[in-house]
Amino acid sequence: MYAVVLLVCCSWVALLCPSVQAYENLALKKPAWQSSTEMSYNGAELAVDGLYTDLSWDGGQCAWSVGGQTTAEWGVDLGGVKYIHHVFIQYATDNWVWDEYNGYTGYFLGFSVYISNTTNKEDGVLCFRDTIYTRATIPNPVNITCPYHGRYVIYYNNRTHPPYPEGYSYDVYIELCEVEVYGCPTPGRYGENCSLLCPENCHCDVIDKTCVECVPGYKGHLCYEECGGHTYGLECKQSCGNCSGGVQCDHETGSCPKGCDAGLYGDKCDLECGGHTYGLGCKQSCGNCSGGVQCDHVTGTCPNGCVAGMSGDKCDLECDGHTYGLGCKQSCGNCSGGVQCDHVTGICPNGCVAGMSRDKCDLECGGHTYGLGCKQSCGNCSGGVQCDHVTGICPNGCVAGMSGDKCDLECGGHTYGLECKQSCGNCSGGVQCDHETGSCPKGCDAGLYGDKCDLECGGHTYGLGCNQSCGNCSGGVQCDHVTGICPNGCVAGMSGDKCDLECGGHTYGLECKQSCGNCSGGVQCDHVTGSCPKGCDAGLYGDKCDLECGGHTYGLGCKQSCGNCSGGVQCDLVTGICPNGCVAGMSGEKCDLECAGRTYGVECKQSCGNCSGGVQCDHVTGNCPNGCDAGMYGDRCDLECGGHTYGLGCKQSCGNCSGGVQCDHVTGICPNGCVAGMSGDKCDLECAGHTYGVECKQSCGNCSGGVQCDHVTGNCPNGCDAGMYGDRCDLECAGHTYGVECKQSCGNCSGGVQCDHVTGKCPNGCDAGMYGERCDLACGSYKYGVECKEVCGNCSNGIPCHHVDGSCPSGCDAGAYGVTCKESCGNCSNRDTCNDVDGSCPYGCDVGVYGKTCDKACQSGRYSISCAKACGQNCQGCNRFNGVCEFGCQPGWTGTFCEKRKVFAMTMKTSRFLLNWWIFNRSSTELFS
Repeated sequence: MYAVVLLVCCSWVALLCPSVQAYENLALKKPAWQSSTEMSYNGAELAVDGLYTDLSWDGGQCAWSVGGQTTAEWGVDLGGVKYIHHVFIQYATDNWVWDEYNGYTGYFLGFSVYISNTTNKEDGVLCFRDTIYTRATIPNPVNITCPYHGRYVIYYNNRTHPPYPEGYSYDVYIELCEVEVYGCPTPGRYGENCSLLCPENCHCDVIDKTCVECVPGYKGHLCYEECGGHTYGLECKQSCGNCSGGVQCDHETGSCPKGCDAGLYGDKCDLECGGHTYGLGCKQSCGNCSGGVQCDHVTGTCPNGCVAGMSGDKCDLECDGHTYGLGCKQSCGNCSGGVQCDHVTGICPNGCVAGMSRDKCDLECGGHTYGLGCKQSCGNCSGGVQCDHVTGICPNGCVAGMSGDKCDLECGGHTYGLECKQSCGNCSGGVQCDHETGSCPKGCDAGLYGDKCDLECGGHTYGLGCNQSCGNCSGGVQCDHVTGICPNGCVAGMSGDKCDLECGGHTYGLECKQSCGNCSGGVQCDHVTGSCPKGCDAGLYGDKCDLECGGHTYGLGCKQSCGNCSGGVQCDLVTGICPNGCVAGMSGEKCDLECAGRTYGVECKQSCGNCSGGVQCDHVTGNCPNGCDAGMYGDRCDLECGGHTYGLGCKQSCGNCSGGVQCDHVTGICPNGCVAGMSGDKCDLECAGHTYGVECKQSCGNCSGGVQCDHVTGNCPNGCDAGMYGDRCDLECAGHTYGVECKQSCGNCSGGVQCDHVTGKCPNGCDAGMYGERCDLACGSYKYGVECKEVCGNCSNGIPCHHVDGSCPSGCDAGAYGVTCKESCGNCSNRDTCNDVDGSCPYGCDVGVYGKTCDKACQSGRYSISCAKACGQNCQGCNRFNGVCEFGCQPGWTGTFCEKRKVFAMTMKTSRFLLNWWIFNRSSTELFS
């Protein structure tokens, strides 16, 4: 392992500054943190921003913590494990000379630097701890050689264990203006420029490839040997002895390739089964050990026995065989269905067998109960004895009025008394008589009486309580005692089952079978003789009003006459209405009115409404006496004009109606319009005014010379006007054509729009690269683009650029670049020509400039070729070409590059001390390397 070596670079003692290899600053712009922050502009990130020209606390370039603290810590995250060579620290000076009189030296004394793979410094290695410097000797800036690998670099200082050496401050600050961590950005590399590979599995020294440390899982001088003997990890110091089958764990991670031994789990098989599990993979359960203790993690056995209700070495068997409790020593039985009682409490889960009760089913039913749950009653046993507790059967029979094995059934079926051997019946509603006495609780059925309802009604009575009378039975016999019905019918003039209703409904006599329905006013005839007391209805006559009127008469007393009925039939004897209608020419209910209202014939249903002058036609034949109205013809004027004729006598002609239909027979108007090409109410006018077709609604106004198109088809006889085409000249030229017959071409209009169909002009100008009214001319004279307003760039050999996009077909002249060769090259190294596509310089930039195209002046604090060099650290701003500090030096410094202290006097004693110190440290480095 390397000894900690401090290399102090003091600008004023050149002999004490060993050369530093060109490693990369791994900390630049990386995330940083500190234990506290003084002001918002003193954040931890300022120590890795690459700026440290202003070393004051408020210059905006230094990280600063809150004062008055006993510890202070600052760190940077390199973003991953890196191979580190050295650490550069620039402490704050407040822009004053750094010497024993500078107030910041006391806060720098005693600092430490750690390299770690976590943000905890204690997890890492100590690179350096100051124990030798004083305010007069501590250097600033300082380079610390630190050949370790790690992700986090941590600066730490403390004042926690006084007393401290003379010159130390009483508290500590973070006062870091810059921390630069130099090393290889890619793990596994070493040497100058980090171009060499470390040995495999080795974290090597960043300088000479010696293995400082092996990667986890490997050991040995060259890190070739994998961990064995059930070890793994960093330096093979971690143990892993429980892999299944005793195999070696993974030498890097410690994981077992084939799982763990029984009773263990975890990636590394270092955890015993818990949570009441055991065995391979801890997949077996053992949760019933006495006292809730864990079973043996390998075998699953319980050390102190089982909880109540469980048995077996592993306490995984519930009590059975009708046992329960601790050790399964208590008995249970009588559970319903013969199931096992609860193995812990002895309770039956589904109740007891019939005749048993209580939780454990160990008590027989009593209190005149039996069966499941003792929920059934059996209180009617003879002598009041208890029934059988299981079946409910009474051992000595039942009390009076009860029956059944269990004496739980009252006598039924109209029986009562001991053993239900006595009969009773006819209780009202069919209800059961009292099962003990036989009496009816609600009286007797209809037709019966007596305590037990066993006597029938008599003396022409019937029904409930024999309270209803019956009479008028034929022969004077007794009616039915229940219903009152007469068994042999009724006397004359009476009806109904009980012969208690007089004949009605216009009937009379025995059984009311004779009719007498025509009495005046609809009154009932005499129910015995059938005579009408007040005469007959209209249309009838006779003593019993049973004869109809005849001889074409009708009405009351048959005194009114009727005639003109169709077929000479008799009219209705009451109303006089003809049943089959009237003879031809007559109408009305009684056929006593001639046809009118332009009708005639049978029932006046035929029309004759077109007689000249609107006169009535003959009511029988329908003939018109004075001829027909216009548009009609025939004897009865009932035929409309046809054959394309209309008007009086159908003597006027009409034609050209759409679809060849007949025009209106009176006016000659076409009902559905005209055939194509015709117009007017009567369709007798050809289309005109540049119209054609159906209803002359189609336009055809673009015929050559302005002539009328064909009135039917719309075709132009002599062709079209300029800009139009098609048989009807109704289509504008398209497809980038224009003019007569669309034979002239146009194109290149802006946006690809169609030119004017007549003139060919472009409405919105031309496409890029074209000009002229019709956009048919390409740009010339080294012009290009929209309206040819763009001037070509510096094309090679003076060749014109492309007229559309301005691109140079053969590239650019020297000194120009870009698609259009309008961009000028920057200041390339050695005055080289830049790339004519992107302007990049093939061999970098000239002095004083940087950037992809070498056109940016060096930023403040940088100079030389491609601005690769930094101005002197004591320079207030150097010349970007040669690095000369043309804006002056920091206080206390002078020289062209501000490399000299203004005041310096070194005694021989001081020189000898510093030389001896350097020699000692160099010897220490060689001794411990």
